[in-house]
Amino acid sequence: MNGGRHPRKTSRALWRWRRNPLRRRDDVTEAWIVLAVWIAVVVGGTITGVMTTRSAEGVFAAQRADRRAASAVLVSDVPLTASGVGDGNDRTSAQVRWTTPEGVTRTGSTMVETGQRAGAEVEVWTDGRGALSTEPPTPTEAAVEAGVLGVVAGLALSGLVFGAGGAGRRWIDRRRVERWGTDWARIGPLWSQRTS
Repeated sequence: MNGGRHPRKTSRALWRWRRNPLRRRDDVTEAWIVLAVWIAVVVGGTITGVMTTRSAEGVFAAQRADRRAASAVLVSDVPLTASGVGDGNDRTSAQVRWTTPEGVTRTGSTMVETGQRAGAEVEVWTDGRGALSTEPPTPTEAAVEAGVLGVVAGLALSGLVFGAGGAGRRWIDRRRVERWGTDWARIGPLWSQRTS
């Protein structure tokens, strides 16, 4: 019994592709648009997602290779926040001084824990040129962030493709309605003469 239903569903889904006296050119065009949209979403979305993920992983790996932890000294006191807790989770921007691997002393601003006095040693991250930088993501954080970026890129492409496909189908629907109106204007009077 199930086997009898399956071919019928398939033939209903593919009716625009079969030869049929009621099939119009617009029906075939719409079928091609739908097919192209789904191929672009599945193949293009997947490729875009994978390429974005790999690219992001490469950027994060380069950041981990380029950035180094360095020891710096606070230039001035860093007061506690308004809560006065100073539990290590409160961070604020402060001036620090550090020495690059080439022996050059530099000063800059970075995020540090609150409640520390001038001269306290803090850990900072520097790039390959010795300038202050942010801490690079760990391999796990990088994998998660790259995966999220890949999914977002794939979904963005899919949204654009669906939008373009929907616009194409709306244009075809407008053409159909215009043609139906033209056909009815031509045939409608003949039909009403036969029924009266």
